[in-house]
Amino acid sequence: MADSFRFQYRNSNKFRFDYKRTLSLLFSSRWILFTLIWAIGFILIVAWQRTAIDRFWIPPPRPIPRLRSLVFSLTDFGAVGDGVTLNTKAFERAVAEIRKRGGGQLNVEAGRWLTVPFNLTSHMTLFLSENSVVLGTDDENHWPLMPPLPSYGYGRECPGPRYGSLIHGQHLKDVVITGHNGTINGQGQTWWIKYRKKLLNHTRGPLVQLMWSRDIQISDITLRDSPFWTLHPYDCQNITIRNITILAPQSDAPNTDGIDPDSCVNMVIENSYISVGDDGIAIKSGWDQYGIAYARPSTNILIRNVTVRSMISAGVSIGSEMSGGVSNVTVENLIVWNSKRGIRIKTSAGRGGYVRQISYQNLTLDNVRVGIVMKTDYNEHPDEGYNPNALPFIGDISFNGIRGQGVRIPVRIYGSQEIPVRNVTFQDMLVGITYKKKRIFQCSFVQGRVIGKIFPKPCENLDLYDEEGRLIKQSTSQNTSTDTIDYDS
Repeated sequence: MADSFRFQYRNSNKFRFDYKRTLSLLFSSRWILFTLIWAIGFILIVAWQRTAIDRFWIPPPRPIPRLRSLVFSLTDFGAVGDGVTLNTKAFERAVAEIRKRGGGQLNVEAGRWLTVPFNLTSHMTLFLSENSVVLGTDDENHWPLMPPLPSYGYGRECPGPRYGSLIHGQHLKDVVITGHNGTINGQGQTWWIKYRKKLLNHTRGPLVQLMWSRDIQISDITLRDSPFWTLHPYDCQNITIRNITILAPQSDAPNTDGIDPDSCVNMVIENSYISVGDDGIAIKSGWDQYGIAYARPSTNILIRNVTVRSMISAGVSIGSEMSGGVSNVTVENLIVWNSKRGIRIKTSAGRGGYVRQISYQNLTLDNVRVGIVMKTDYNEHPDEGYNPNALPFIGDISFNGIRGQGVRIPVRIYGSQEIPVRNVTFQDMLVGITYKKKRIFQCSFVQGRVIGKIFPKPCENLDLYDEEGRLIKQSTSQNTSTDTIDYDS
């Protein structure tokens, strides 16, 4: 056994001796040592390059497409995009040149381009490139005053003139505002503070307002922090709005509606995201006796594939200024999340006009306090000259395909003896609720129907039909009023 131990010991020493000898021979070779150092250095350089690219490399800007035969750059007219230099003269000279040449494209490259309000012209494309920001000055002394809107009687907030919009146009044709998701920023914070402190003597201005114009396309841009309503087409025809983002704080940003079609005809709003401090979309057509006299309805409007957040108001509203009438509106594939209300129709005695032929399809309500609201006592009036006997018609409204979760009150329809809500239809509704009281589908002075089974259980004011359209139960209590709930809708 001792001999065996000595044999193993000698073999172990021999192994250690051979190993050391091998390493010595390996590092004694200059060529092998140089190769090893070169390999390690190469690996370190590659790793450093990858880190540097990840941290510091910025991809080149996307090339700006040529959308019209004549193309200008804002810098051609002396603009400086440093966020400090006032570029209004450059915008005005560029627009004047496009007007003189019969049309053209104005490119706004990357940068922060401070300006006071300016006007567009016909046959014009305003292209906001990637990382470009058009900044509105927040000094109201640089914003022009304009006459009140004829269908409103006077400035919406204060009597007399109103502030104009940052980007404005009147009596135009063929206007395009597009880009590579460039931004128009109204810097509304100063305006909101002054409004709350009652330091403004005139109604705040929108961010973008086009009036009495047609053939308008607005796409692939971001609008944010408007002093007042964000995008306000007024008495316009043939408008397409798609692939835009509209942003404002969810609180302390008063009246920052996203899109306000006002007495507009033939309009599409699609594939967009809106998160603002008031209604996401609010369809209007004038206010009381002034809207009745102006007599321009909003009609033929399609809203689809839009996501909205509004913790203050509603995802999509009609009114309350609807005195010229609102009809033939389709809202489909709408998502409203983390909001106070999903859908709202609001009006009152004195408005006159009508809301009719309105279709809501495929609505998703996610964590919404009140899903669907119709309110007929929204008593805001421009002055004492309104006619309280001018009663609006509300009817021919359908809801089909409503889904939701975390909804406190799915439906609240409050007609009145003066202004009943007529011919309302609900079909294919399944909404998860959080409010456990008995009456969560609330109605008064409502006439209409439910087709098939819906959840939650509908109010007793509505007739019940099966899926084939056969009457199952006719309501005998259309004027019944359900209990009110503990907050204002």
